[in-house]
Amino acid sequence: MSRRQQLWQLARTGLSALIDLLLRLEEQVRELRRQVKELKDRLALSSRNSSKPPSTDGLAKPAPKSLRHKTGRSRGGQPGHPGRTLQPVDQPDHIVLHPLDRCPCGFCQGRSLRDQPLVGYEKRQVFELPQKPLEVTEHQAEIKCCPISGLLVTAGFPERVNAPAQYGPGFRALMIYLNNRQFIPYDRLTELCEDLFGQPLSEATIIAANERTYEELACFEQTLKVLLPQAPVVHADESGLRVAGKLHWLHVASTGELTFYGVHAKRGTQAMDELDILPRCRNWVVHDHLKAYFTYKDCLHALCNEHHLRELKFLYEEHQEPWAEELSTFLREANQRVQQEGVLQEKEFKEAMTFYHALLAKGRQRHPRRQGKGAQSKAANLLDRLEDYDWSVLAFLFDPDVPFSNNQAERDIRMEKVRQKISGCFRTLKGARIFARLRSYISTCRKQGRNILDELENAVRGTPFNPSVPTRGP
Repeated sequence: MSRRQQLWQLARTGLSALIDLLLRLEEQVRELRRQVKELKDRLALSSRNSSKPPSTDGLAKPAPKSLRHKTGRSRGGQPGHPGRTLQPVDQPDHIVLHPLDRCPCGFCQGRSLRDQPLVGYEKRQVFELPQKPLEVTEHQAEIKCCPISGLLVTAGFPERVNAPAQYGPGFRALMIYLNNRQFIPYDRLTELCEDLFGQPLSEATIIAANERTYEELACFEQTLKVLLPQAPVVHADESGLRVAGKLHWLHVASTGELTFYGVHAKRGTQAMDELDILPRCRNWVVHDHLKAYFTYKDCLHALCNEHHLRELKFLYEEHQEPWAEELSTFLREANQRVQQEGVLQEKEFKEAMTFYHALLAKGRQRHPRRQGKGAQSKAANLLDRLEDYDWSVLAFLFDPDVPFSNNQAERDIRMEKVRQKISGCFRTLKGARIFARLRSYISTCRKQGRNILDELENAVRGTPFNPSVPTRGP
């Protein structure tokens, strides 16, 4: 081979290596761009454009931008809204009389009014805590000598008076209320008891009151498990819960009248089967598209559109995708129309479904469904869900029982996050389950207009409130 041929061969080899290098660099650049885009998307996620809770927003919280739109109404209470102003009572506990001895009118130079007849009273009431909020009742059982046997015999005490000194059901109900409703931790609750009542209170007393009431509410929980599957719509959700340093899950199944909480080490089907509510549902179940919910084939599934609105908001704000904004507008306006005019008739619903799929088709032009294995973009995943479960997304348009969102369950489960912020995690699984059952009772009492403190006292006495609500069969 001549020198010229050798140089030409060397040049060809070098050019081929250079092309291979450029191709590899180009592939690396594409991968780096994909990673940068993914990281930017993560940074852009917040509580207003995703399912992240507000607690994850950090100190640099985004400017609050609600998904709600202006209604034109002024702020504050609306006309006709009942106020909460302190009102006088008909039967005050104490009456302080202020006599009128001399006339204050200024025309009679303070003439005495003692002999004048009484015309009436002007009344003003002051609401104040009693001077001694904790009363002590001593039970004395008579002791006598039997004339026949000569033995000393004692009268019986009431059933629940079984210690030389103990707290009554009203006091224990208050401690349960403050601990499980207002989330006051054990140590602060002992301080509060000392400051308010002047009596020492141990953590063991609070724990024992919680445990005993938990046992009294076993029948109440079984009633919930009977009533909830019969409801026309059940809202379901789950959230992480720290128990003994490990991740567990708090599951909620609720309606506008009933609330059930259950704690389990698992999030999916195993937990839902063991909690034994969703497997027996035959009507609507509203949830956030966790795949485990769709394993239950005997019920109807409706998806939370507030989740969809947040995901769509991210796509049109961060990625400038017009179809996402159009679909978001369609869902909001459809919900508003249903609230004002009622559900759609068959022809109207078909038209709405056609328009809905036309909007999805616009998104598919940018995000086609991936064939075969491999990850796809979040926008494509969202489009898959909206296409495959179109009837579950638009169920609120044709059934008046189905709400637009799963806000009922989200509101019911939000308290668990508040509780963990205030009191921390649970030390034992038993403690977490006690809290869940007590919260089920408290939440249900509140929804049904019951006085929570009174019903807790009834539960402490062994006669808890048992719910009963109108339901609709399958």
